[in-house]
Amino acid sequence: MPNQKQKRKRRAPKGFKRLPKGPNGGIELLLIQSVDNLGSQGDVVEVRPGFANNYLLPQGLATIASDHHKRMVDKHKAKLQEIEKRRLSDLEQLAAELSKQSVTIEANANDEGQLYGSVGPAEIVGSLKQAGFSLTNDQIRLDGVLKEVGLYTVKIHLHQDVNSEVKVWVVPSVEAGEKDG
Repeated sequence: MPNQKQKRKRRAPKGFKRLPKGPNGGIELLLIQSVDNLGSQGDVVEVRPGFANNYLLPQGLATIASDHHKRMVDKHKAKLQEIEKRRLSDLEQLAAELSKQSVTIEANANDEGQLYGSVGPAEIVGSLKQAGFSLTNDQIRLDGVLKEVGLYTVKIHLHQDVNSEVKVWVVPSVEAGEKDG
């Protein structure tokens, strides 16, 4: 009869595969899409297990860097570079269009031009959507929220190699002017 205090060996759940370790002890992954501050599409990178399991793999940004996947990427490298070139040229066209664009945002302000609230990335994205541009809040680069009426030049980060700027007019809302009058 086996000793009851004998520890049972833990097994990984069925279908669970350990991720391949890299030379520095991290997880080796192949990037499916470019990730800022990490690498571009088709690169083999080594990251910490938590970053791999909690972000890159669930978001579909990377896959396990098996020999098969590496061979496939090498085979399609030229095709991937052509796709990336087209994507970059599209983003550069978008950046050129954005740099010509100026948006106006109405906000409640007092007589000195101080806003009662503030204008942040969400309001800028909303104004750009009305102008026909589809951006996300994290693409807008502000040093801080806009708290005064005036003209601002706002940086837009489209890609690690493509940035643009948009002129943003923050004006007092018409309702505030009618209340004063």
